Amino acid sequence: MNLQWSDFGIAPDQGYCIRIRTQKTKTEATLPISHEAFELCGEVGTGKVFKGLSRSMINYPLKNWLKQAKILKHITFHCFRHSYATLQIAAGTDIYTVSKMLTHRNVSTTQIYAELVSEKKRESANKISLK
Repeated sequence: MNLQWSDFGIAPDQGYCIRIRTQKTKTEATLPISHEAFELCGEVGTGKVFKGLSRSMINYPLKNWLKQAKILKHITFHCFRHSYATLQIAAGTDIYTVSKMLTHRNVSTTQIYAELVSEKKRESANKISLK
């Protein structure tokens, strides 16, 4: 909600990056973002990227989407962070890189996602049987 156009920059590799300061750990980080993600932010301007965006505008549609999908579990936008980590690891991104992208202080914090992926691999391996 507070993302500013001034938070974006160009990395040494000429890709886009974003400078953030995490709420929880107060850690500052410069993270790469895809060209697609940058384009989805809209036309470059000044000030806030998403002018007029409020928490209710974010949370209300999410509740409706969950209801329409008949998902009863309590899900917040923070859950997308967990999905991001799990999808990255499942796609083969190394745990150290995922840890840095999530701005975790220790890789051990990120290891829970690797364990989830290992469970999925085991489930997958057991789905095929010749018996």
